Amino acid sequence: MEPIASTPTHCPYCALQCGMNVTPLPQGGVEVTERTDFPVNRGALCGKGRTAAEVLSPAVRLTSPLVRSGGRLVEAGWAEALDRIAERLGSIRQEYGADALGVFGGGGLTNEKAYTLGKFARVVLGTSQIDYNGRFCMSSAAAAGTKAFGLDRGLPFPLEDIPKTGCVILVGSNLAETMPPSLRFFTELRENGGTLIVVDPRRTRTAEQADLHLAPRPGTDLALALGLLHLVVAEGRTDEEYIQERTTGWEQARAVAMAHWPEHVERITGVSVPELREAVRLFCEPESAMVLTARGPEQQSKGTDTVGAWINLCLATGRAGRPLSGYGCLTGQGNGQGGREHGQKADQLPGYRKLDDPEARRHVAEVWGVDPDALPGPGRSAYELLDALGGDIRALLLMGSNPVVSAPRAAHVEERLKSLGFLAVCDVVLSETAELADVVLPVTQWAEERGTTTSLEGRVLLRRQAITPPPGARSDLYVLHELAARLGVEKGFPTDAEEVFEELRRASAGGPADYSGITYGRLAEENGVFWPCPRNADAEADQPAHPGTPRLFLDRFATQDGRARFVAVAHRATAEEPDAEYPLLLTTGRVVAQYQSGAQTRRVTELNTAAPGPFVELHPRLAARIGAAEGDPVAVTSRRGRATAPARITSAIRPDTVFMPFHWPGEGRANTLTNPALDPTSRMPEFKSCAVRVEVVGPQQ
Repeated sequence: MEPIASTPTHCPYCALQCGMNVTPLPQGGVEVTERTDFPVNRGALCGKGRTAAEVLSPAVRLTSPLVRSGGRLVEAGWAEALDRIAERLGSIRQEYGADALGVFGGGGLTNEKAYTLGKFARVVLGTSQIDYNGRFCMSSAAAAGTKAFGLDRGLPFPLEDIPKTGCVILVGSNLAETMPPSLRFFTELRENGGTLIVVDPRRTRTAEQADLHLAPRPGTDLALALGLLHLVVAEGRTDEEYIQERTTGWEQARAVAMAHWPEHVERITGVSVPELREAVRLFCEPESAMVLTARGPEQQSKGTDTVGAWINLCLATGRAGRPLSGYGCLTGQGNGQGGREHGQKADQLPGYRKLDDPEARRHVAEVWGVDPDALPGPGRSAYELLDALGGDIRALLLMGSNPVVSAPRAAHVEERLKSLGFLAVCDVVLSETAELADVVLPVTQWAEERGTTTSLEGRVLLRRQAITPPPGARSDLYVLHELAARLGVEKGFPTDAEEVFEELRRASAGGPADYSGITYGRLAEENGVFWPCPRNADAEADQPAHPGTPRLFLDRFATQDGRARFVAVAHRATAEEPDAEYPLLLTTGRVVAQYQSGAQTRRVTELNTAAPGPFVELHPRLAARIGAAEGDPVAVTSRRGRATAPARITSAIRPDTVFMPFHWPGEGRANTLTNPALDPTSRMPEFKSCAVRVEVVGPQQ
């Protein structure tokens, strides 16, 4: 028997997009093996990646459309399901107007799907009401990066630069659990003589690797960054030549930082003055250094300002736009970067163009063959859209997201979903959100289709089809093609991913995220291409193509004058501080064996065995105060609701803080508690800090 060929592709989970090989097995099933030629993971895979093929099994995934009949979901044919969606969307639009229709996307959708979904919303439905779950992930970093540098790309340099720098400050990231293969870059950093500073209220697996661990009170990262900048100025460690030549706004930013003296910052954050001084020394003494942020500082009602303060620290010390130095965001979702570049975000058009920019509208409308004036304006952000369900928004088309588990104030969001006149969900599995739908469409997934994603490095990658999908599953592109035709738009929505990408190239040309010089052929040959990568339309046939841009800002920043912008920001309290009724702070996050809302990973036996359910992490002093022992059921209550889970007692957390992972529905749903207070710029909810009380659950009466 001839051996079955393996297909090189990429992991369906986080933004590392680790390389892997997928092989169909003669006896049935699929095998995932290491792929050593991809530079990000170099063959390493975490448990989620190793077991990714289990979700391809018909035993755990959807294989037939479902429609609601008699109060329950029953199997139906594709034509019936699509007809029902088109009829309901069309009738609701006719009665209430286009903005009565909402569209909610996901950061796991390929670039082609995200692009087509945005085009479908604006061209076919005519609605402004589209956003996606990436708003909950990295939007504050995107807003701050755009303010400072004129451009948002998660990392402005490849991960391979990290081991070569002198110091990294890692703020609010537990990458040892959220993206384990990346930890090797930080291990190599320390082996090369560099230092790692981790900022996290918990002593996580990542913090245990650090040379210095700073454990601020949740919601005080902004004060911490300002305190470090104060010391940089006071100790004469600023790079005045760099500031003068490559930045603007320093005087105002410095003045605000000087109001955050070390002792004041110590009182706010709980980080001691000696620790602050040591952090400044470790960061400033090497020739190069980086600051990397993740959800910790970003998922706050002041997340944009918080990230901006960390960027100010980089700029004041000349650590941006120079080799082996800079600010970067560790994007979380598999296509969190590409997903926000090509049009499924409320205020954006493909190529990271702004929806309210007349020239951007003209360019994209020309590619789409529509009148620019016909394109709707910016709509609501993700939480605001979900909050409007059942009111102004009467129907929702949802792709690749599970807000019943992942949204803040989740019980309220669940009720809003239930109040809709019509809900259609496209997903791989029957998620908690899909269970509420009127129609559920089973769509193909990573190993069953082609498409591109963009990693946290800004590296555009090609996912290849390795296996044939089950007969009942169809691509999201097929869904949008069929719905468009039923709603009167028969052209412009191809089902072939490469054909969509060719249009995306034209739509992105000249924009901040320019993919026009990237082709499927190049992606296959080059193991990915970094954007921006413009196409040289005037080049001779034998002239080499643009190589892509692994490292940004080395010559100039993407602002009009080429200079980076300091932004003057001051510390302020979280939206909800502890009080007598709710005396503690809750922070949330992930565990290594589960991913995001858990809709897929909770269906994998090995991962469920490793992480079977939620828990509440308590400091021993807090546990003693409330009388909790290890494993006791405890209730965590906020102003929005109550969640219960077993106690996990550890000195790795602050006594004033409790932690819950957010992967599970039901009684242990952490997002029942979280605060939807929004950042005024990014519209990011404050997932990382809210006031709670904790008590042991008594015996049942």
